[in-house]
Amino acid sequence: MTAQKRMQAAVAKAPGGPEVLQLQEVPRPVPSETEVLVRVHAAGVNPADWKTRAGDGTFPAILGWDVAGVIEEVGFGVTWLRPGDEVLGMPKFPELPGAYAEYVVAQSRQFVRKPEALTFEQAAGLPLAALTAWQGLVDTADLQAGQRVLVHAAAGGVGHLAVQIAKSLGAYVIGTASAPKHDFVRSLGADEVIDYRTEDFADVLRTQPVDVVFDPIAGETGLRSLQVLKDGGAFVSILPVHPDAAEAANRRGIQAEFTLVEPDRLALTAITDLVAQGKLRVAVDSVFPLAEAAAAHRRGETNQASGKIVLSVRGEG
Repeated sequence: MTAQKRMQAAVAKAPGGPEVLQLQEVPRPVPSETEVLVRVHAAGVNPADWKTRAGDGTFPAILGWDVAGVIEEVGFGVTWLRPGDEVLGMPKFPELPGAYAEYVVAQSRQFVRKPEALTFEQAAGLPLAALTAWQGLVDTADLQAGQRVLVHAAAGGVGHLAVQIAKSLGAYVIGTASAPKHDFVRSLGADEVIDYRTEDFADVLRTQPVDVVFDPIAGETGLRSLQVLKDGGAFVSILPVHPDAAEAANRRGIQAEFTLVEPDRLALTAITDLVAQGKLRVAVDSVFPLAEAAAAHRRGETNQASGKIVLSVRGEG
């Protein structure tokens, strides 16, 4: 019997701080029917990763959902992908596919082909964040051309993509960000940027309410966001909506929704089409080697990143 092949992975052996992420050798997965084996070139790092690492999961665990790489093998029944194809995806969410590794196995139709315009590092920063923004703005809020949308944390991993997706839909986009990040947010297409450290967005927008608020922050920010929404508008949060905010929204006919990202090949294809058209770019804040996954998490937990944090993997085993 042939011995099972091995690979390197950043493994969280137990819940805890970034230091629990350690590089070790683990069995390499094997694709089954309708699955593909992807040789990972880069993996995106998201807040869901460090929240899972801190204790919300089963251990030991290989973290990570964002995958960009090359098809190594295809399972029985897979016809639309071939070895050598460059792909990206967010497979299995909320189940862990284990992106912090040299290889990942998942169903083929949870991936799409990587646009030539993207490096693997950029591609790895796209799926989870862009799908979160797309599903929130397009599917939940039904954002339309000409509407006004407020995007909180507009320089962040999700926010910087939400700004661009909203602009691609023809919306008037207002973002919140600290002053040093204003030029970056404007470069994404934002029509206005509010410095949340020196200005109260609720005061700035009180006389010019918006149709949609996209909120990656929640909590007190979400509650105050209702003050700048038109009656009948939409408040979309990527974290659970506070009960007080939900009650206040209901009184004014505002749609207040918590949206949890899902694998979505059709939406991801629409997103990569925007990339190919030059309407969407992925800003990479920093790139860490797989062996330094802990450092990548420390960077993420500062909440200072502009754009995406990425692990460079390029498994060759």
